[in-house]
Amino acid sequence: EDGSPRRCPFCAAPGLEDAESLIVHRGEAAYVLMNLYPYNTGHLLVCPYRHVSDYTELTNEERVELGDLTATAMRVSREVAGPHGFNLGMNQGEVAGAGIAAHLHQHVVPRWAGDANFLPIIARTKAVPELLEDARARLAAAWPQEG
Repeated sequence: EDGSPRRCPFCAAPGLEDAESLIVHRGEAAYVLMNLYPYNTGHLLVCPYRHVSDYTELTNEERVELGDLTATAMRVSREVAGPHGFNLGMNQGEVAGAGIAAHLHQHVVPRWAGDANFLPIIARTKAVPELLEDARARLAAAWPQEG
């Protein structure tokens, strides 16, 4: 990963069909997609279309839409999957844990009581009981339609 827009998966995703890129919703300045390597079932990412790495580089419009899409992602996730809570966050920079540090993205991770188990520790794997494609289809179908 060289960090350039031409090799960035978050820059490439909007050029693909929604089902192929796992996009749940396309907004004006940002979009929502499934995390290809989810921490938990229904793990979503909210990304600006623009290739920027730092929250301070977003325009006011991008920041507002990122927040609005995050809130809608939480509402839709509650409607279709009934999580008990969420982890929200952005890892800014590789040192902070960003897997793709060159393109800012907000994590929306649904959580349920008891969703942590021994698999991540013993087997270094996470049980995700739903296919990403199925989760994307359910979330996209429940996303509110703008007037």
